[in-house]
Amino acid sequence: MSNTLALYAAVGPVLTRYQIDVDAATLQAQESVTLPANIHYVVPHAARHTLYVATSDSSSGSGNIVGKTHHLSAFRIDPASGKLTPHGTPAALPTRPIHITTDADSTCIFVAFNRPSLLLGFAIHADGTLGGEIKQNDTVDTGIFPHQIRVTADNKLAILVTRGNDATKDKPEDPGALKVFHYNNGQLGSEVSIAPNKGYGFGPRHLDFHPDKPWVYVSLERQNQLTVYKREGDALQASPAWTVNTVKKPGKSGLRQMVGTVHVHPNGRYVYVANRADATVEFAGQQVLGDGENSFACFAIDQNSGEPTLIGHADTHGIHCRTFSIDPSGRLLVAAHILGGNVRDGDRVRAVPACLSLFRIGDDGLLTFVRKVDIDIGNKNMFWMGIVDL
Repeated sequence: MSNTLALYAAVGPVLTRYQIDVDAATLQAQESVTLPANIHYVVPHAARHTLYVATSDSSSGSGNIVGKTHHLSAFRIDPASGKLTPHGTPAALPTRPIHITTDADSTCIFVAFNRPSLLLGFAIHADGTLGGEIKQNDTVDTGIFPHQIRVTADNKLAILVTRGNDATKDKPEDPGALKVFHYNNGQLGSEVSIAPNKGYGFGPRHLDFHPDKPWVYVSLERQNQLTVYKREGDALQASPAWTVNTVKKPGKSGLRQMVGTVHVHPNGRYVYVANRADATVEFAGQQVLGDGENSFACFAIDQNSGEPTLIGHADTHGIHCRTFSIDPSGRLLVAAHILGGNVRDGDRVRAVPACLSLFRIGDDGLLTFVRKVDIDIGNKNMFWMGIVDL
């Protein structure tokens, strides 16, 4: 077993550490810690000695349960084992957080909220504990339905990903955008909104940065696409350089189909996008998963232009993969499925539990399924999972 990596997975308010063996592609559950409310996102300190956890008792997405308990907490990471112990005093948050990130040297942590749209920054002390809120000097336009905030490795730009919302019978479409800020020591300024077609038909959810090149890979949740933006100095180009579909059969079904997380391989040669589906249809008197795609779209990256070329799809072996993580060596991908459900299996109905699926990553970038670890989530969701290099 490797003692330099830890995998953490959140089910409701419980965060469990798993010992991960990359060579054998195995996981072994270890101890757990329980937070004050359901875990919504987790991020490590740049030095990997502290883990930050955002929690809330509000329901996710556009749900109707509005809670009262929202916190950002810090945990000290034992460098030998990955065990977590509370570290400092949690920071109270005004509403449900959707995403958190630190800047490049982890002197500041940002918290994004989508109902209502909001972005807050908090100082991080030298020992990893949380400090007070950082008041912004400039007004921050947080768009509609923020879903992710990231800071570039050179600490010069912060990008807030705002998804927007599809039109319904009762209201028109809300446009999406990438809100690009100049970043300096916790302060956001010189905001520029990247919104093709004024943000209509543009629903970005997550982004990831190429490790060496000035390329930003953005998953479009509402369009089931991957798009690429090029960075020029301290700005992004206003129009995407490339846009490609992620699903095998775009527009195949009227059921909900969504793109999720995007991660660039550590070697910069490949990029992976999760396709998510959980909508059901009736079969044999029961609700079963419809014909949506739960898969990874695997793309090779042209090292001269940044263009992604589809090289294959891989079944995630679960329902609704919300988060996935690639180990630092680039040999193993682990996928976390938010929930379980029923699927049609010939003339029968078969239950598929929530699970962690493990895949080997080949030298050609393709994924080979190894095994899955079923997780008993009860009436909760497995909302986050990630690998931390200790």
